[in-house]
Amino acid sequence: MNRMRSLSTFKSITYKSMKTYEAIIIGGGGGLKLRPISNLGHKIAIIEKESLGGTCLNRGCIPSKMLIHPADILDELREAHKFDLKVDTNFAVDFSKLTQRVTVSVTKSSDSIVDAYEKNENVDFYHAEAKFVSDKVIEVGGETITANRIFIATGARPRVPNIEGLEGTPFMTSREALRRKTQPKSMVVIGGGYIAVELGHFYRSLGTEVDFLVRSKVLRNEDCEVAAEFLKGFKLNHRVHMGVSPTKVSYEDDVFTVTVKDKDNNVSEMKAEALFVAAGIVPNSDTLALKNTSIKVSDKGFIEVDDRLQTSVPGVYALGDVVGNYFFRHSVNFEGEYLLRTLYGAPTDEAIDYPPVPHAVFSSPQIGGVGKTEEELVSEGVDFVKGVNTYTASAFGGDVLMSEVGLVKLMFDRSSRKLLGAHIVGKEASSMIHMCIAYMNMDATLDDMLRTIYIHPAFPEVIRNAARKANEAF
Repeated sequence: MNRMRSLSTFKSITYKSMKTYEAIIIGGGGGLKLRPISNLGHKIAIIEKESLGGTCLNRGCIPSKMLIHPADILDELREAHKFDLKVDTNFAVDFSKLTQRVTVSVTKSSDSIVDAYEKNENVDFYHAEAKFVSDKVIEVGGETITANRIFIATGARPRVPNIEGLEGTPFMTSREALRRKTQPKSMVVIGGGYIAVELGHFYRSLGTEVDFLVRSKVLRNEDCEVAAEFLKGFKLNHRVHMGVSPTKVSYEDDVFTVTVKDKDNNVSEMKAEALFVAAGIVPNSDTLALKNTSIKVSDKGFIEVDDRLQTSVPGVYALGDVVGNYFFRHSVNFEGEYLLRTLYGAPTDEAIDYPPVPHAVFSSPQIGGVGKTEEELVSEGVDFVKGVNTYTASAFGGDVLMSEVGLVKLMFDRSSRKLLGAHIVGKEASSMIHMCIAYMNMDATLDDMLRTIYIHPAFPEVIRNAARKANEAF
């Protein structure tokens, strides 16, 4: 299928007057969780100016993990000598074939969404940008449309910092880094968040010389001990420059020069073939012409909603990154399912009630977390007990995997003994954390965790050991 043709010609609609829908969904990513409204016999409009599937499918979760997995394989092979395996580490990487395979795969998945909507007579898809004309009137593709309910799920985009000389250079954000056709020999990464350490890990593992420039902390939103353990492991294979800020960027003869200032105002320069800017995100609320409406946004541009995800305009809702409650695809999925259920499935006035929202960082080492961090519990004045156990202090983590880094940190309410927060850093952390997610969703106590029989010698024993450490501290 010719993708551009399929998007531009799909249900090409011309109306002489404003058309009214039951629902308008602005954003073709997480907002598509509301597409089943059409299955109830309602006519809906879906508006997306780019590819259906949103950031997660096209520019985030899926393609990044498809790239990171091969990087993890290479790292495993490089560590094979620890297990007395002789492996030729002179690897050949077909970078362009790898990135092209990923691009083709996600494009095919996005096209399949278009195909499905083309067969649904209750869905009109507008491949264009939406602009609000008034509170509940939208201009899109030269047409004006309205609806009983409007759902805004336009997501966010990479933030480009105001650095002298940066604008106009061929720097990469996550969008370009995921689809680059040639592998750079060297790269500078500006940022220390999860996007920086995930994609920086990918490039480094495939052979690019990578330098990370971090102003304050790496993964600053993580629990303090977890962030420290991560950095300890990350520095084993990555060059990280802490306490520095880029002040100027230039690009000449296919080489970037980044001027850097440290906390003592010492100035130096770094040169590289590629520059990857991963300095956070900004919400896409500024593309919607909200000035024509009564919809309120915060100082940072996030759309303000109540505890039912309704904006300041009745009948207009917002969800996902553009709201900023959480920045995960699994959280916007939850929000979309909540809206679908409470507005259409079994209508109710119940407020949204988030269960513990987990997260993961797919770098090296991995991180998985759910619930409160130690800093949050301290700031909230919660009386808690913690248990920390390292990977090396478990049979699988220490003897089998011979892990150099890794720990599990559990925190429990001192009175109820309920699990308040769980944080893991090390191999398989993104999978291991699901055990703790389940415990928290069941309001489990420390006693429940200690009564559980853990397979020996399996990785989750390190979680049990952390629970035992917490029990000793009560």
